[in-house]
Amino acid sequence: MQGIINGCIRKDRSSQQLLYKEFYSYGMAICRRYSLNDYDAADVLNDGFMKVFTHIEKYDPSKPFKSWLARIITNTAIDYYRMNLKFSGHDDVSEYENIGDSAKVYDELAYKDLLVLVQGLSPAYRTVFNLFAIDGYSHDEIADMLKISVGTSKSNLFKARQKLQEKLLTLGGNNPVASTVKLNTDANVSKP
Repeated sequence: MQGIINGCIRKDRSSQQLLYKEFYSYGMAICRRYSLNDYDAADVLNDGFMKVFTHIEKYDPSKPFKSWLARIITNTAIDYYRMNLKFSGHDDVSEYENIGDSAKVYDELAYKDLLVLVQGLSPAYRTVFNLFAIDGYSHDEIADMLKISVGTSKSNLFKARQKLQEKLLTLGGNNPVASTVKLNTDANVSKP
């Protein structure tokens, strides 16, 4: 891997192509969480890889490359969100301290099913949900990244959970698998 990275530092096209192919699926999975569709996800992924290739000499080889790449792609997705969408119409509700207490939790949900449900959220809800529940950022970090208040971050997460719960309940009536599904957004999954 370090040989490919060194080739990318030298701006070697074949090394860049190898790196892109190696991490395409991983990067696309991140982008899909933040994007409404695969076309937007591909745009974000390509922009992210351009940033990777442009700044690869800043990568610290003593740290995992995958984490460095994930951070760049996540930040690119957030930049894309800020550039194309606004948080207008979302309340700044700072009194939500224990959000999710009333949310019904399910047992397990296939990743693709969850992805479809999350992509159905509004961009503001989807972004905050992904940053908090999937990537493990705190509300303070999310507020700083998205240039919103902590209360707005909490409110958007609360509303995202409500919307997901409604969608899961709807699925549960038609799908026996969905009635045994768990969506636990109180526990952060991982931070890139």
